[in-house]
Order: sequence, then C-alpha cells, then structure tokens
Amino acid sequence: MDRLTEDLLRSTVDTVVSKYGRHYRRAKIAADEPATELWKDLADAGLVGIGLPEEYGGGGAGLLELSIVAERLAEQGHLPVLLVMSPGIVGSILLGVGTHDQKKRFLPGIASGTVKCAFAITEPEAGSNTHRIRTKLEKTNDGTYRLHGEKCFISGVDEADYVLVVAREAYEANDGQVCCCLVPTDTAGLTKTKIETEDFSADSQWLVHCDNVRVEATDVVGRGTNGFKALFNGLNPERILMAAFCNGIALRALSKAIDYSKSREVWGAPIGSHQGVAHPLAEAKIDVELARHMTARAASAADTGEHAGELANYAKFSAARAAEKAVDRAIQTHGGNGFSKDYEVSELYWPARLFRTAPVSEEMILNYVSHQVLGLPRSY
Repeated sequence: MDRLTEDLLRSTVDTVVSKYGRHYRRAKIAADEPATELWKDLADAGLVGIGLPEEYGGGGAGLLELSIVAERLAEQGHLPVLLVMSPGIVGSILLGVGTHDQKKRFLPGIASGTVKCAFAITEPEAGSNTHRIRTKLEKTNDGTYRLHGEKCFISGVDEADYVLVVAREAYEANDGQVCCCLVPTDTAGLTKTKIETEDFSADSQWLVHCDNVRVEATDVVGRGTNGFKALFNGLNPERILMAAFCNGIALRALSKAIDYSKSREVWGAPIGSHQGVAHPLAEAKIDVELARHMTARAASAADTGEHAGELANYAKFSAARAAEKAVDRAIQTHGGNGFSKDYEVSELYWPARLFRTAPVSEEMILNYVSHQVLGLPRSY
C-alpha cells in the first residue's frame, strides 16, 4: 500500500472518532453500554467492511487495510472488539468456507455494519485449546441440529446479532470433528451471563450457555471441509487484528510519554533530555515499529493467499509484548502522575496486559513456533 492511501485511511478514522473522545468512552463504560454510535459512524464511513469484497458491499481492500483501521482506533483510545470478531473472524471464515447462500445472506450485513457477529471458541475447561472443545452439535431426525455446551470470555455477544460457535460434530461419520455454526443471539436456549473484568473498553465479556439450541442446517459453516482448516480462516486474521490493536495502544502510550517528557522539567531541563528517560522510550519505539512491520507483513500474506499462520503468531507475540513495554515505560516516565487518571496512561495497562494472554496466550504461540516452525518434539 502506498503512503498516500495509508495516510488517507488514517485521516478517515480520525475524522470519524473526533467526536468520540475520552468522555464518551468513559461514559459508555460507566453506563455498561456498547459504543453503538461510534460503530454506526465507522460503518457509515465504510471502515467496518473495508476488507470485504465489493460484491458483498465491502470496500474491496483487505486485511491490511482493516488492520490499519484497528491500529488507528486503538491509537485514538478505542478498542471496538466487534471489528475483529465480525468482519475480521466471521467475515474471513465465511469467505473461506461459507456456501454461496451463506455469503449472500451474511456478508452484506457484516460489511455494512448492520449485522454484528460475535465469535465463541473459548470454554471454561478447554480454554482456547480446540482439541479439547466439548460443545457439541448434534443432528436431529428432522434435519436440523441441536447445540449443547458452554463458552466463556465471549466478547460483544450482548450487542451481536449472531454468534459463530465452534463445536464438535456429534453425528454420523463426522463424530468428533470441529465445526462452526452461526446462531442468532436471541435463539431459545442461548443464555449469557456477564463476566466482571477490569473496565477499559465499552465491550463486555460473557459466559454463553447453549442448552438444546436449535441450529438450521443452512447455518452450519464449512460442512464437509476440514474443521480446523475452516477455523483458521478466522483465527489468523484475529491474531493480526489484535496485534494491530496492540500497536495502537503502544503508539498512544508513547505519544503521551513523549509529550510529557518534553513539557515536564526537572533541574532546569525537560526530563526527556535525560538518557534515563529518553533511552527506555527509544527502545520501546524500536520494539513497536518492529511489531508494526511484522503485523503488516502478516496481513499482506493473508491478503495474497500465502500461509499466514507463522507470521500471524509472530505479529501477535511481538505486538503484545511491545504494547506492555510501551505502557510500562509511559507510566514510569510520568512518575506518580502515571497513576493519575488525568494523564490517561494507567488505563492502557489492562488492555496491553490482556493481549499477552488473549485471544491466544504467549505459551500457545511458543508451542506453535517450536513444533510447527522449528520441528521440535511435543511435550504433550
């Protein structure tokens, strides 16, 4: 992508979010409400569907452009998780393995932002280990399916119209295979309970329970394909977009630290003139730029059809660590003021720290690299 196009995209994000400052964000968190106005304006500007094909109402760009939108939003203080879940994960899975009918039914709404989709893979016992998923999709005599199981830490399901549930098939020769199904969030038998977490975003986390939930045959996604292959059509974009969020958090933290270190004076000089302050910030800057480069490389690989799993994991791992380091250095630069809410740096800690654990932990990434890249034997 040329620099002019990238700058224009960032400018478009800035224009949309200019009226949604910190007061809006904090008010939404305090009221326990999703940022629906921000989402609508992002959608109306074509930013939600920018990475989806034009034939489905999208912008015809790709994951690289969507990752730039995600980064810039985080840099401006916003982390709309459904941007990752709806066009990022669900949109990518539908494009990869969805039927012609499923693409026509769901993708135009996802692209326009009028249909929001959450994603449910994590379970209380299995975590994000897809090999141990217990949620089951059972076929009935009338040709429909029934979904049974429990999912945890499901982001934004309270405002989503559908949730893409990852389950195990429990019928015929497919018994035990991983599959996906799209379930309306108001379906009978689907209940959700909020999980209380630290407040840093207008999006909430939920425990989702599926008790004999009816699923239409037309809503089973990727049937007849390898379930894991279908699933990773969405998991690699998830890691890339979460990396973009991390990069935005890091850039926001560094910007605030730099501004403070230029204006705060000690012993007659700005504190930024002292190497004890300047060098840690410089090191954090190098780390985040390396992470941004890897994120762009991974997104470009996904857009061109290259196998992006290795690069997506590198991006997620490096970006999460760079974000936490940048926030830590920003807090330290501010001294005691770093813990004051007025300076807006301490509020960046929890999202930065979260992304080292979710949506895929560092340990699982290291497992992938050691086994799949280095060819080392498994310990499990």
